[in-house]
Amino acid sequence: MRLLQLKDNGEFSLIEFVGDTIPRYAILSHTWGADDEELTFKDLVEGTGKSKAGYKKIRFCGIQAANDGLHFSWVDTCCIDKSSSAELSEAINSMFRWYRNAAKCYVYLSDVSTGSSVRSNLSSQSTWKPAFQHSRWFTRGWTLQELVAPTFVEFFSMEGERLGDKNSLMQEIHEITGISGQALQGSSLSQFSVDERMSWAARRKTKREEDAVYSLLGLFDIHMPLIYGEGREKALIRLQKEIKESSKEGPSTLLPTLPLNYESSPPSPSSNIPFRRDPDFIDRGPLLDHIRKKCSVPASRIALVGLGGVGKSQLAIEYCYRTKDRSPETCVFWVHASNAARLEQSYRDIADQVQLHGRKDLQANVFELVYGWLRNENNGKWLLVLDNADDAAALFSLAADSQKPQTSGDSKLARPLYTYLPQSKNGSILVTTRTKSVALKLVEESDIIPIQPMNGIAAEALLEKKLGEQVDKDYTAKLAATLEFMPLAIVQAAAYIRQRAPQCSVRQYLEDFHRSDMEKTSLLDYEAGNLRRDYEAKNSIIITWQISFDYIRRVRPTAADLLSLMSFFDRQGIPQFLLNRQLEAGDKTRNVASTVLKLLRNPHTLVRVLISSGHNEDSGNKNAISTFKDDMLTLRDYSFVTANVDGATFEMHALVQLATRKWLKEHDHLEKWRQQYIKNLYAEIPVGEHENWTKCRELFPHAKSAEVQKPTAKHSLREWASILHNAAWYALEVGKYVEAERIKGGGRRPKSWRCK
Repeated sequence: MRLLQLKDNGEFSLIEFVGDTIPRYAILSHTWGADDEELTFKDLVEGTGKSKAGYKKIRFCGIQAANDGLHFSWVDTCCIDKSSSAELSEAINSMFRWYRNAAKCYVYLSDVSTGSSVRSNLSSQSTWKPAFQHSRWFTRGWTLQELVAPTFVEFFSMEGERLGDKNSLMQEIHEITGISGQALQGSSLSQFSVDERMSWAARRKTKREEDAVYSLLGLFDIHMPLIYGEGREKALIRLQKEIKESSKEGPSTLLPTLPLNYESSPPSPSSNIPFRRDPDFIDRGPLLDHIRKKCSVPASRIALVGLGGVGKSQLAIEYCYRTKDRSPETCVFWVHASNAARLEQSYRDIADQVQLHGRKDLQANVFELVYGWLRNENNGKWLLVLDNADDAAALFSLAADSQKPQTSGDSKLARPLYTYLPQSKNGSILVTTRTKSVALKLVEESDIIPIQPMNGIAAEALLEKKLGEQVDKDYTAKLAATLEFMPLAIVQAAAYIRQRAPQCSVRQYLEDFHRSDMEKTSLLDYEAGNLRRDYEAKNSIIITWQISFDYIRRVRPTAADLLSLMSFFDRQGIPQFLLNRQLEAGDKTRNVASTVLKLLRNPHTLVRVLISSGHNEDSGNKNAISTFKDDMLTLRDYSFVTANVDGATFEMHALVQLATRKWLKEHDHLEKWRQQYIKNLYAEIPVGEHENWTKCRELFPHAKSAEVQKPTAKHSLREWASILHNAAWYALEVGKYVEAERIKGGGRRPKSWRCK
């Protein structure tokens, strides 16, 4: 193995090491430019090539290694004599090991720029994150092993600015590549199936077709001779043979169907799936195949019906991604149907997504526009998911322009929202709902697929995947059974155990569970009509929530406060800006006043505090942002909250909201957080003038939630009435007369809607 050494005079030299004599070294991962731009082995030997564009990367690697206390580095462009086929073959077969053994791996992203402003504030990721997500580095075949193999991987911009490492950017890397977080953290690759490792290479490209296969050798711990000119298919056959001989598992599919197509990039279908794919998804027998067969019928409509937390939406998400994999040309649309406001917003998102003409017309019926697009067979195949269609009233309410009073001259009749779900031979509709009666209004009874809790084997497999290294085989099956094989309960329990490990084990969790069983089942007395209707399915989830929430309150009370605040908003699409106001302004004022009174007794201290107040304010803002991020991460780790794809809005499970408010009521905190919720919403929701419609539309579902959250304090009651007034104003302006009349009835009734 040849390594580069940067000398004191700034020149590089090549030194060859053999066997155990190899010192600690850094290694460079990058994308190649044109062949005449890269610094080669010959250039280094002859002392030429400094004018080549690729020399910048070599120098960056050497200097960065020196800064990290490493005297040697390795770069593939110039440390291999590619004129020797034997050396090239040895290098390619050894490359995974070389990257794995490197002390540091530097990823140089030549197409990602931070800009000069970021040098003083790398937290402003908006300047480079979009370019990072679309970097060419994530599309190349060889960079796959360069990402997975090393323990320490650091990413740098074209200016040499450090962007983060594999751990700090793990979520982004997973969303870009689909590679499991466990694989990125260094878990043995033998834990992942052949098909899964093959899927990581899908959509990646290499300059030479054989390299599409040779770049995978390290992922399967395979060594085989290189035969350039044999073609991709023959190379893949040889790789498959080697895998079968070295692994008991072997590939489960034959060569032609493996997802390795480096010849061309796949099409980019229109899709608005709001959640990332679950890397820990467990196939529940033939269920997804059953869904696929029913959806393959032209103009099909099917419904997944089951209790909350049983995994209906997770099945729908996985089916959407499999549809994309199987049929890239198919458009996939996700519609939130929990209430009419969210359903309308989803249709507007679809209209924006497919760039429908006329969608920005204030008088346009967005439901009609999307309905027409879906019916047009020239637009190709599509799949539409109607998620959380639990409220029949929402589906059978009238579209916005149809709520206007009908006059004798009107020829258009009012239409319920569900009629805007077309029957088209090009499309299929997948509904998720808790209520069979709602499903029967949308699909035939023969097209209802009941979703039951997981079977024991699948539930245990899900628990083991979520537990990771904390698996306790002696108690895993017992815990899965105790949790009634409910996916949501299993995910939450596993998050709790992993968060407290090693102090908490599966066995300890079971003991805690049974010790608090009698006390926790009393939660079902709250809002008995709703809870008892789903008693068997929800009982274990509520108990799991109580255990987890009590722990979060002890170790991170600010995260518990954040969850308390979120429990009052509409559970879908909670914007981050509504959550950034954590404390009552009055509390802050009282604290400041108290501090000033004390300081007035010591003038010298007061002067010093006044001078530094600006700095302290800035620090407080940064600390608040950091605290919010950490709190949200805690809630996401416990699966209490899900971040949408945009990263700026969040969702909660309805049962988590219910259980949270139940806890707040029992501990006399309900009114406090209700008033905070009203205060935050009051500060953001504008009057219903036309120029405010975009923000009003976003906040309208949350304002509707305020109807049933009437506070007791006078100051908060005024804010609550103002929220309802502004929401009703907006509803009136956009033609939602029925809703406007109902909403304004709960708040103040000014002489004119136009007063401010």
